[in-house]
Amino acid sequence: MAQEQMNQQVVFLPEGSRRVLGRDAQRINILIAKAVANAVKSTLGPKGMDKMIVSDVGDITISNDGATILSEMSIDHPAGKMMVEVAKTQDTEVGDGTTTAVVLAGTLLEKAEKLLDDSIHPSLIIKGYRLASQKAVEIYESISDPIVMDDKKSLKEIAVTSMTGKAAESSTELAELVVKAVMQVAEVSEGKTVIDSDMIKLEKKQGGSLGDSQLITGVVVDKEIVHTGMPKTIEKARIALIDRALEIKGPETDTKIQITDPSQMESFLEQEERMLSKMVQRIKESGATVVFCQKGIDDIAQHFLAQEGIVAVRRVKKSDMDALAKATSGKVVSRLEGLSKDHLGFAAKVHEKKVSGDSMVFVEGCKNPKSVTLLVRGGSEHVIDEAERALKDAIGATTAAIRSGRVVTGGGSTEVEVAMQLRNFAKTIGGREQLAIESFADSLEIIPRTLAETAGMDPIDSLVALRSRHLGKGGKYVGVDVYKATLVDMKLAKVLEPLTVKTQAIKSASEVAEMLLRIDDIIAGTSKSKGPPMGGPGGMGGMGGGMDMD
Repeated sequence: MAQEQMNQQVVFLPEGSRRVLGRDAQRINILIAKAVANAVKSTLGPKGMDKMIVSDVGDITISNDGATILSEMSIDHPAGKMMVEVAKTQDTEVGDGTTTAVVLAGTLLEKAEKLLDDSIHPSLIIKGYRLASQKAVEIYESISDPIVMDDKKSLKEIAVTSMTGKAAESSTELAELVVKAVMQVAEVSEGKTVIDSDMIKLEKKQGGSLGDSQLITGVVVDKEIVHTGMPKTIEKARIALIDRALEIKGPETDTKIQITDPSQMESFLEQEERMLSKMVQRIKESGATVVFCQKGIDDIAQHFLAQEGIVAVRRVKKSDMDALAKATSGKVVSRLEGLSKDHLGFAAKVHEKKVSGDSMVFVEGCKNPKSVTLLVRGGSEHVIDEAERALKDAIGATTAAIRSGRVVTGGGSTEVEVAMQLRNFAKTIGGREQLAIESFADSLEIIPRTLAETAGMDPIDSLVALRSRHLGKGGKYVGVDVYKATLVDMKLAKVLEPLTVKTQAIKSASEVAEMLLRIDDIIAGTSKSKGPPMGGPGGMGGMGGGMDMD
């Protein structure tokens, strides 16, 4: 009787709950992670293919940026969402290498699955992966080369490498714009170079081609001048930045105004007009010739400003106001009473110009602008969107290179070098952890292998040849040239990447793989509570659109 009680299953979850235990839980998580990685694997490198994602409402996104693709896909399974977080972290931290991080995480789990099949405990795999991750970061740092902010040539090569495959037709011209923009907004604080990439504003306008994109040493505001009577161009502009409304504000408490005859009404309106006139006089007295207002401007105030020859733009976004303040060295004021010439910014020229039929205000020729604008042009909305993503990646990569001061060669060259040194390191560790470290090294080689595949090369032969070249003297820079479908010295080919793109990808991929390997029990809520999908036969975790699970 006691034995029967011991064997009886104890139910402690509500009715309708679902639970997957042990090896099955690990298998499902690994399968989902592999599927997410496979979804973006073919986008890797300059010859990577693009993905078209169509939303529920019919919006189309065409991209080969890993973070963009995964964020647009409707992934419901928790393991899949963790893989998306890897891409988002990589995008936030360094702005490039999102596909590399996700593919690496998927491959680490794929290799871990084989180790689990060989009866190696997850805790030993996790320990091995952690040792390998730490050692890999050390090796990356040891094989990296220094770079300084004044090295425009190398920074341009980094920008080109980042953009190639996304906006390849004009990558050289766009790379020059990116380097100029980054160096313009860079500031030195306490001996360190500080770059706020938010101060590089990307403004998109359909029309023309990518080659028509330009860098404005100032700010482009997607608004028009409020009054037709105002001048369309102001030279040597003195700019007032105001974040209050140039309108008569209603009382905050409930009030009642009683008017008994028309003269009182006329007097009331005249008083309003005098108040607005007084506001405009304060702006004029400060010496301002251009006003950017974050809120509304009354019609009468517009009239008075036009009479004084002052240009005004209203309802300017806060981000644009901050950019204007940085670019023109002006100060945003909340009270007109305190407005003085000390608060004004300066620009050589402020003018309204039509771009593709829409009026935009250009603030150009600022003395030492710490905020600039990249005006992105393109033949279609999808081209502009992809160019914007390419520029963001290039800005992130260039910024990361300047911050870290170290660069490595691309084309899979560093992955092969790190993998070979990791295998030597594994021999010094011994035990079953050695197998996990070797699996980590094998996982790194997925990058050159995939690059070879996208170039139409034989991946196995290419990998063997790469290992052989890296054993020779000076072979650490040899990688896959996807354009010539051969192995070349990546330093001579000018394919450079920031060190932090590689190290962040290693850290993020390793951490998510370790976390998923720790899970041996998946418990989903009751059917009433719309919990996360469990995966399993017929539905591997609600990865919308019927994903190929090969």
